[in-house]
Amino acid sequence: MLRAGLLGCGGIANRHAQAILGLKEDVELVACCDIDPGRAAAFSQQYTGGTAQVFNDHHAMYASTKLDLAVICLPPFAHTDEVEVAARRGIHLLVEKPIALRSDQAWQMVNQAEAAGIKTQVGFMYRFGEAVELLKQKQAAGQAGRPGLFSARYFCNALHAPWWRERDKSGGQTVEQIIHLFDLMRVLLGEPLSVFSRQANLFHQDVPGYTIEDVSATIATFPGGALGVIYACNAAIPNKWIKEWRLVSEKLVVDFVDWNHATFIPTAPVADPLALASDRDVFLAQMKDLVHAIKTGAETRTPLREGARSLELVLAAQRSSETRLEVNL
Repeated sequence: MLRAGLLGCGGIANRHAQAILGLKEDVELVACCDIDPGRAAAFSQQYTGGTAQVFNDHHAMYASTKLDLAVICLPPFAHTDEVEVAARRGIHLLVEKPIALRSDQAWQMVNQAEAAGIKTQVGFMYRFGEAVELLKQKQAAGQAGRPGLFSARYFCNALHAPWWRERDKSGGQTVEQIIHLFDLMRVLLGEPLSVFSRQANLFHQDVPGYTIEDVSATIATFPGGALGVIYACNAAIPNKWIKEWRLVSEKLVVDFVDWNHATFIPTAPVADPLALASDRDVFLAQMKDLVHAIKTGAETRTPLREGARSLELVLAAQRSSETRLEVNL
């Protein structure tokens, strides 16, 4: 039985706590830590009936609870030494994205974890969707052929938390939120050669403290000539979150509604479409993959190194927007 602790008891931590409960034969939640001890206590009560210890400092949590696994759900600006200290203690990690706001900080985390030999997972749960996995299988079997165009959009309309609206704390919508789509683009097309991006705050200029972009469009180029196009807006339909993407390949077109729902349309040769609809819990699948790696010594699907690579990509897009130039990678 692995002993797990949560660091950061905000919204996304609920999904990870539920995933831990879904693996109750393998993992036990024994500690909850948050800068607000009342929030940590509420998590302990909700998910463990109050048996999990409560902390407001991760050093104390690491020192007192003999953890095997820590789930880090901190906003990007709040990252300090939690990875370094966990690595020194041999504590395996699941770290929510983005893992940092600076590339050097991200790679420092990678180096610390890899030097310690701990297993790590970054919260890119899109990778664990059943439709995404099926496409990867078809690519590996040669049934998709050469990729040509990836296009994706992320539409929402919300003010989110106050820290999210500040560039110094979140990095912006592209860095904190749309990074999921940039990561998926890497998964499906490989490592990009360059990015060109435009980002602007058009609709929230009168909102105090809103210093990030609310519209953006990015083009990425890939070896072989493939292109990726990602566009996003935080001024779309209120109370509706649209995250969808499509891939055009030499032999196959795939339209995704989300990571579990997609239509696969063979084009060479032409064949009947396949509609896939799944209810897979990607947070549970992600946690299961990490637990399996801890217990068997296998590699995880999204180690910290992947988190650093996708962070570098969105930071390059941000740099392109600031310089108004294409950025080579």
